Amino acid sequence: MRVEVLTAVFQVRDINATAPELCVLLARGEGSTWCLPGGRVGAEDTLETCARLVVADMVDIGTLAHLEQLSVFSAPHRVPGIRTIASTYLGLVPSDARTTSPDRADWHRVDALPELAFDHGSVITKARHRLAAKLSYTNIAFALAPSRFPMSELSEIYAAALGYRVDTTNLLRILSRRGVVVATGTLGRTGRSGGRPPALYAFADNELRVTDEFATLKPPM
Repeated sequence: MRVEVLTAVFQVRDINATAPELCVLLARGEGSTWCLPGGRVGAEDTLETCARLVVADMVDIGTLAHLEQLSVFSAPHRVPGIRTIASTYLGLVPSDARTTSPDRADWHRVDALPELAFDHGSVITKARHRLAAKLSYTNIAFALAPSRFPMSELSEIYAAALGYRVDTTNLLRILSRRGVVVATGTLGRTGRSGGRPPALYAFADNELRVTDEFATLKPPM
């Protein structure tokens, strides 16, 4: 029996002219399949260390803004051959982080995934559900957002991660009441449609914390 790590790394990316979308980092597998960053755990490595190493080997993103253990996948025949138990992780990268991937890796829309190896699709689904749940009661969006942002941009990030439209005004009201975001006193660039420069905000903390134990974000916002 052996142990491996698999990491679902998410980033909200502008991949078309409509709206930013939640994307996941995938590597080319055998044939036409794609797979999550993963590898066997070395004798001297912790699970988290191994997770960070395999991601860093695939894409130049500096330090992940957030990494947390997700679940254990232990079905006896989840992969062919030697029984392999997977410790899975959720990783998040800010939307403005520039990433450089080798030819064997690329970002893919979570809503339009290619053919995936083994149970990697189930890992991505679980990771997305974890992210969506934590957006409702923690400040985890700090790991997906730039250091400063107009609220319209943050609402697009929430919408991409949650899978439904998020009203900008209501989001600001909720996050301000919880002390999650604060005004920076600075203005951003005027958009292509003109108008007044938008006020810029920032997250009060850059470490994960619970903001409302009983909160849920459900449409409509």
